[in-house]
Amino acid sequence: MREIDKAIVSCALTGSIHVPSMSPHLPITPDEIAEEGIAAAEAGASIIHIHVRNPETGEPSSDLDLFRQVAEKIKSQCNAIVQPTTGGAITMSVNERAAVVPELEPEMASCNMGSINFGLYPILDAVDEFEMDWEVDYLESTRDTIFPNTFEDIERLIELFDGAGTKPELECYDVGHLYNAKHFVDRGIIETPIHLQFVLGIHGGVAARTKHLQHMIGTAEDLFEDDYSFSVVGAGRMQFPLCCHSVVNGGHARVGLEDNLYLRRGELAKSNAEQVEKMVEQISEITGRNIATPEETRDFLGLKGQDAVNF
Repeated sequence: MREIDKAIVSCALTGSIHVPSMSPHLPITPDEIAEEGIAAAEAGASIIHIHVRNPETGEPSSDLDLFRQVAEKIKSQCNAIVQPTTGGAITMSVNERAAVVPELEPEMASCNMGSINFGLYPILDAVDEFEMDWEVDYLESTRDTIFPNTFEDIERLIELFDGAGTKPELECYDVGHLYNAKHFVDRGIIETPIHLQFVLGIHGGVAARTKHLQHMIGTAEDLFEDDYSFSVVGAGRMQFPLCCHSVVNGGHARVGLEDNLYLRRGELAKSNAEQVEKMVEQISEITGRNIATPEETRDFLGLKGQDAVNF
């Protein structure tokens, strides 16, 4: 495993997992999302992971103009790495999700390593009243929806990444996704060193438990040896414990309202920056590692630099 003596903190600002009725603090408009990203960078995040939403309804969107507005505003006010999603939402086609890469030519973007059942419908039992007409149908639809990321999809995505000079962050929701990544590395389609994002806690993927994270780390070590680095997403209440476990084991951490709406038990996070501040404090106290700056992160991950993007 490739290591850096400092911990990289990334922040996922809004995502497509949560609906606006779940928290009044979820950013919706391009300005709100960008402002959250800038504040998260000031709090210590060197990578800002972005989804966008319909500014009127809060529904997940693939609108390229919205992505550009968010990316341009973040870039204009800080030097964090802007990392668009190609995961989007389960209701979007692969072409919709991927279009942001050739459009913005970002330094880095997420790239899912396999298909899964992606069940958001348990949220229906956790929310008493929904504000938007689309929310119930959206959540209910996930009982019978597969989030598709086929081998052909992934191969086409990597071609887009290569054409844009964009490094993929390989999102792995289960152990089999690591073997998918190995398949593309062995075929020379994905270049090493790779950066993995272990995503734990999605209903349909591997559960958010420390022993499962340790198994993911061990499997990656067997498959990729010194040719990988990793970060961790812990969905829900396991966000901070799993991120700390990651950093203790030489990895990195992702926090943000995409993955978890709470700062601590029973207390909604008022902003993404609050979660970043807590993560930075825990990394310092629990692991003794310092936080990597955006430039240190770029150097470690081999990114092309902020001046080479198309926004």
